[in-house]
Amino acid sequence: MTGLDVMENVRHYRAIASLCRQAATFRPVQRISLLTQAGEWEQRALVELEGYLGTLNGYHGSEM
Repeated sequence: MTGLDVMENVRHYRAIASLCRQAATFRPVQRISLLTQAGEWEQRALVELEGYLGTLNGYHGSEM
């Protein structure tokens, strides 16, 4: 996967997280669920980005 692909995925995940946060503003009954989902999408973005950056730096996940 190229850096552009990774950045597009990160942008997509963060856009979904933003929509969840916006929806939470207008749906108080679902607020906690929507904010939880937003956090999960943000986490996906971080994992995607860290995974890509880790491959650039030669990290393969077995060193921790």
